[in-house]
Amino acid sequence: MIKKADIKDLSLLIRLASALWSDCPESKLLNEFENILKDDDCACFIKYVDNEAAGFAQCSLRHDYVEGASSSPTGYLEGIFIKEAFRKKGFAKELLENCENWARLKGCREFASDCELQKKDSLAFHLNTGFKEANRIICFIKKI
Repeated sequence: MIKKADIKDLSLLIRLASALWSDCPESKLLNEFENILKDDDCACFIKYVDNEAAGFAQCSLRHDYVEGASSSPTGYLEGIFIKEAFRKKGFAKELLENCENWARLKGCREFASDCELQKKDSLAFHLNTGFKEANRIICFIKKI
């Protein structure tokens, strides 16, 4: 079963998001997901297996420039995570399909995502679920 998350799912989403973004403090995730769950341009979906949360996906509508997109808004996969015990069962693909359907209902004709260059599993997931690579970039920052 896949459920669109609401505010009652906040603590569960924080636990799942903490596993995906382990370098982000829980207090920051709490603040971000409180806002995400209130925003009509965002959605989170939770995959359940036998009443246990197996993973989640977060998606949004992006109205700004999206690399490779030719329309706006563009649906965007912000993050997706499946617990290790539930991987390789097609659950991430199911979550992605829910995100795409949500974006389609919001008027999107395209759906985008990104991953870090060194994340080989993420790259493989994206390519195996129909994404085509649009570009590669290296981001820079320095203190001034």
